Amino acid sequence: MTTTHIRPLVAGNWKMNGLAAALGEATAVNEALSGSTIPADVMLCPPATLLSRMAEAMRGSAVRIGAQDCHPAASGAHTGDISAEMVKDAGASAVIVGHSERRADHAELDRIVRAKAVAAHRAGLTAIVCIGETRGERAAGLTIDVVNRQLKSSLPDGVTGANTVVAYEPVWAIGTGLTPSTDDVAEVHAAIRAHLTGRFPAEGDRVRILYGGSVKPSNAKELMSLPNVNGALVGGASLKADDFLAIIRAYA
Repeated sequence: MTTTHIRPLVAGNWKMNGLAAALGEATAVNEALSGSTIPADVMLCPPATLLSRMAEAMRGSAVRIGAQDCHPAASGAHTGDISAEMVKDAGASAVIVGHSERRADHAELDRIVRAKAVAAHRAGLTAIVCIGETRGERAAGLTIDVVNRQLKSSLPDGVTGANTVVAYEPVWAIGTGLTPSTDDVAEVHAAIRAHLTGRFPAEGDRVRILYGGSVKPSNAKELMSLPNVNGALVGGASLKADDFLAIIRAYA
């Protein structure tokens, strides 16, 4: 069972997808959930170009809005970047940091991810901190070592259940259609929980741990019923309202 005292979170990461017309998918999710009693929080993380418009469209609804990245600094000469304060001002309540695609495409190291999480906390945002191993690291039996290293170096001090979410996304499973076995997912999430409770004894058992990596309607219920899996960070399946809703309804 999912940790009983933690309210699950199902978050959709749209990545670099979505023009103005795609706001209709977010609206469809919101309308379908109106009056719902599904015991989970729901979040959509659109590209920066849609952030303020989606936040306005979801104003007053149960659907929270998150951003996909932020800069560590509050302001300055950083052309093309967006600060956590700007994310907050646009209407978001959370921001993803350290996604494997940022780590790979932009050479983001753990210390940069940590600085971005600090920035998120500074701005009053929830930091969704992503971690996960590559296929080579898993094949070498290094998964738990990699996860613990990333947690140690990417999570700042002062983590609480309110200001931080950890998202475990095995890099080799993202967008590939492949997923680890349920035993593998349970093992990694147990290790993450152990790290959190060991380092943050007052709050570690309150931090939500999401699973991400080819989450889809057909496997959502099985994955999200595992111990210490407190929801999902959904990629491609969050782009279509029907698919995303089917994943959310794994908690119905």
